[in-house]
Amino acid sequence: MTEFNGCGTVRELIPRQARARPDAIALIYRERSTTYGELDARANQIANGLIAMGIRPGDRIAYLGKNSDLYFELLFGAIAANIVLAPVNWRLAPPEMASLLRDAEAKVLFVGRGFAAIAATLDLPALDQFVAMDEAHSSWVQFEEWRDAQSSNDPDVPVAREDTVLQLYTSGTTGLPKGVELTNTNILTLIACYESHDVMRLNPGDVVLVCMPVFHIAGTGVGLLCLAQGAQTLVLEDVKVAEVIEMITRYQVNWLLLVPAVILMVTQHVEAAPIDLGCVRSLVYGASPIAEDVVVRAMRAFPNANFRQVYGSTDSAAVATFLTSDLHDPVRGKLRSCGRPYSGIGLRVVDPNGETMPTGQVGEIVIQGPCVMKGYWKNPVATREAFFAGGWLRTGDAGYFDKEEFLYIYDRVKDMIVTGAENVYPAEVENALFGHPAIADAAVIGVPDPRWGEAVKAIVVLKQGVEATAEEIIAYARERIAGFKLPKSIDFVVALPRNPTGKVLRRELRAPYWQGHDRQVS
Repeated sequence: MTEFNGCGTVRELIPRQARARPDAIALIYRERSTTYGELDARANQIANGLIAMGIRPGDRIAYLGKNSDLYFELLFGAIAANIVLAPVNWRLAPPEMASLLRDAEAKVLFVGRGFAAIAATLDLPALDQFVAMDEAHSSWVQFEEWRDAQSSNDPDVPVAREDTVLQLYTSGTTGLPKGVELTNTNILTLIACYESHDVMRLNPGDVVLVCMPVFHIAGTGVGLLCLAQGAQTLVLEDVKVAEVIEMITRYQVNWLLLVPAVILMVTQHVEAAPIDLGCVRSLVYGASPIAEDVVVRAMRAFPNANFRQVYGSTDSAAVATFLTSDLHDPVRGKLRSCGRPYSGIGLRVVDPNGETMPTGQVGEIVIQGPCVMKGYWKNPVATREAFFAGGWLRTGDAGYFDKEEFLYIYDRVKDMIVTGAENVYPAEVENALFGHPAIADAAVIGVPDPRWGEAVKAIVVLKQGVEATAEEIIAYARERIAGFKLPKSIDFVVALPRNPTGKVLRRELRAPYWQGHDRQVS
């Protein structure tokens, strides 16, 4: 499944909609709206502007900012010029942003509203082209003026199916960024799978809210899914629960994709102050595990919505399995499952050697098919390590199949912590902690959290005769890593449990906090 409605590349999606429905609304952001005809013309203008800047096919450009309609204009403009867009996680600390941008070898940085001051401080000696989006800057090109000065003629740049379209970053276990290269084939597989299996099958009159950040596949992917099918894409700058609810009711949003942490927050808000969310017909969720109780409560908050769960990763273009709405009936007993694989997608549970595990036995989940990334940008070692023989992508998730071939997520093979759908790697947090003068040893684990799924906890050994409070240590780390990676709590111990080779036994550290939970993810 490598095409969507006959389109062989992502480049073809918007011109097709523009020809069919030029005056239909494509994007809504704040009080600004853009038609499909305007989006098509602006994509061409941006493509011609990038070419005039000397950006060549296959080069990288980057975006630092929150969600905006201009981001999607930039995305389709880059696609029209066969240039790769790499959105930056704006929640990162400035040194982390700079590391990502250096890795991407970005030729231009497009800076969204409110991020000019941060962008100006980044240590990027090789990057000297900045474009200000949605706000003026004294020494940078202004996006709208630059865009509107370009020709709207099709630049007619050749595009191949295996050319990279999008570069999304995921942290490695050492904290170094890895750029996931998603191709035309990967993106079209995402769209085709979600549409053909009725996970996110849209009509031109549908209104979809994009509120998850565009540096995630959950944000950019939903925008692509919506625009490919000719629906209205309502872009919300950031996830603020009151604004999410206000947008749903104001615009009568009928399709949503949310991560479990946001579903919980919306549900709690509705429970405290009842409001009619009956316009929502479909709610798709994924990116991290969800508790059954949250699903049941959310069904009451969204009384007319069909719930669908999706499982996948950035590396597989958010494609692996789906759980249909009818299986969300608690009586069916499948709420803990993340469903079955899409047609054309291979899915196995394997042992450390890549051999298939028997039904019911836990192993690592691996994925094969046209959804799987090209690889990690200029990182052949990490790319090789990400695959078993035969092109089977290692997810790092542990799970098992039941007798009906439904997949269940049990634990993570790696030590990654998922907190509010953000990935946090213990080694990165530990590196930030170890510089503190009072710390002799430290380990970081994920513990259950009713709001975020998991919370980051540090287990710390202080140097003999030295004192430090949890608040002091967290403040120290705050200067070095992003806020979502900070420990929410710190326990002090005399020594950490280690195996004979010196490796910290994280499972022993985790065990007391996970007692009473029947799976090791929240």
